[in-house]
Amino acid sequence: MPFETKPLAEEPDHIAPDGSEIRVLAGTREAGLAHIRLAPGAVTIAVAHRTVDELWYVVAGQGRIWRRMEGQEEIVTVGPGDSISIPLGTSFQFRADGELPFEAVTATVPPWPGSDEAFAVDGVWPPTF
Repeated sequence: MPFETKPLAEEPDHIAPDGSEIRVLAGTREAGLAHIRLAPGAVTIAVAHRTVDELWYVVAGQGRIWRRMEGQEEIVTVGPGDSISIPLGTSFQFRADGELPFEAVTATVPPWPGSDEAFAVDGVWPPTF
């Protein structure tokens, strides 16, 4: 796989199964990197992943994320500088609180295989999509 240098696109490359905007960043055979954005006041569809682990680093905005896996469940408030893990099999949902979009850089291991990766689950908030 060749080296890759990729700037953040102004427009999303696609809309994720949860409704958030996705801008694809550099990747390798073993991992993918993307930027997610959720409009102020928006709430995603709750989903879980079939094959990937995700790590997030929040770069802008404020929000809350709900996660549930194997009897563990929590809602945490996050903002710039916070990091989040979403292990394989975790049900999760997030929302953008405040007046700015919620934005994070996300790493997936292995790379995101496509829109069939995420499937809808019951969440804690009504989605806005």
